[in-house]
Amino acid sequence: MPLKEAQVTKNLHSLAPYSRERLDVLRDIECKAIARFTGTFDDLEAALGVLHIGDHLGWKPLVLIHNKRTIRKFEEVLDIKVRDFFPEEGPSASRSIGYTIAKKIGNFWKVVSGDVKDVDLKAHRRSMG
Repeated sequence: MPLKEAQVTKNLHSLAPYSRERLDVLRDIECKAIARFTGTFDDLEAALGVLHIGDHLGWKPLVLIHNKRTIRKFEEVLDIKVRDFFPEEGPSASRSIGYTIAKKIGNFWKVVSGDVKDVDLKAHRRSMG
């Protein structure tokens, strides 16, 4: 279902601000990643997507969305360390339901590692709706 215009406007105002310097760094990483990439382009495309959304979400939501192996693959493609390159939490982090639930539970790393039971996660998700 498409978002209402008011929500789109709110989301636009919640995007990470970019300086000219940051945009230049992102473009440089993107160009180098494309130039040196070998493999299936699905991996390159996904890594570039993370590069472009990382400042908006932050690395904590990213490590909830992707498993460790995938994050390492993206880091290799982009030649960055996700936890060093992106903020812990970006201005759009609250749009990640998983991250919002992890914050409610209170132990982010337990959620990431899978130590929180699916039943508990489902209960938190239902309480949000």
